[in-house]
Amino acid sequence: MPAKSPVIVDLKFIPEEVEAALAGAFPGREVIDLADPAHQERDLSGIDYAVVWKSAPDLFSRAPDLKVVFSGGAGVDHVLTLPGLPDVPLVRFVDRTLTTRMSEWVVMQCLLHLRQHRAYEALGKKHEWRDLSQPEAADVTVGIMGMGVLGQDAARKLAMMGFKVIGWSRSKRVIEGVETYDAAGLDAFLGRTDFLVGLLPLTPDTRGIFNAALFAKLSRNGPFGAPVFINAGRGGSQVEADILECLDSRCPGRRLARCLRTGAALPGKPLLGHAERLCDAACRRLVRRQGALRACGAPDRALRERAAPGACSG
Repeated sequence: MPAKSPVIVDLKFIPEEVEAALAGAFPGREVIDLADPAHQERDLSGIDYAVVWKSAPDLFSRAPDLKVVFSGGAGVDHVLTLPGLPDVPLVRFVDRTLTTRMSEWVVMQCLLHLRQHRAYEALGKKHEWRDLSQPEAADVTVGIMGMGVLGQDAARKLAMMGFKVIGWSRSKRVIEGVETYDAAGLDAFLGRTDFLVGLLPLTPDTRGIFNAALFAKLSRNGPFGAPVFINAGRGGSQVEADILECLDSRCPGRRLARCLRTGAALPGKPLLGHAERLCDAACRRLVRRQGALRACGAPDRALRERAAPGACSG
């Protein structure tokens, strides 16, 4: 019986978390963790499998014989942009906990804004107190752009909380209990949206889609008189300069959640210093990372089923 192929692991997460997640994940296979300096010059030819998240650009030149590439999370855009992408199956993990944690994050943001949490925080810092408007969830329409697995789960949770929920995707989707729009209905969708949630994958069509022109079409008829933008998707889908301009001119509203293109709270980012945005990108990134690690720590079954019809997604 031929020996099992090793598995290349190149995950840009906390090394200790990767090590813990991979313990026992691929029995009988050598796991080549590229975060280990011992593998820095390792010959990766002849290896069939790689589990990756934001790999180095030379991955595919170093590993020219891959038969399957596994994304370490739900997204695959970080793989599609790597030089020398081979013509092999690209598998993305759809893990329950990743979906659940991300949709919980979306619900949390909507509730924080609904209850004027940030405004109360600002008043508290000034040692002031006054009553602020407290509409109920049914007074707010949440529009979700991106109605895949994450978008649909977030829609269900938000509807359960009482929000009116509508959805948009480039192609029309039929989702029970949610009114949906396709590409042709974008303006109508935006005109009804009080809280805009971004859950779009990063593609050439979605890069920079969240810009001033789009924000200008959002509803100003909601209970707060200005819309809220919550980007739970890729940072590359937003134009940061437009977000800053809109915040300063009040065009998209008073609140903003998760708006760094890198997905991390990095020094020098102008959005970090804006007094009216909630910077919890690091928390959101941890949610994604923990879900991805849980998926990557799945048993060897993922490799055994690689050739099964419908087993690959992405």
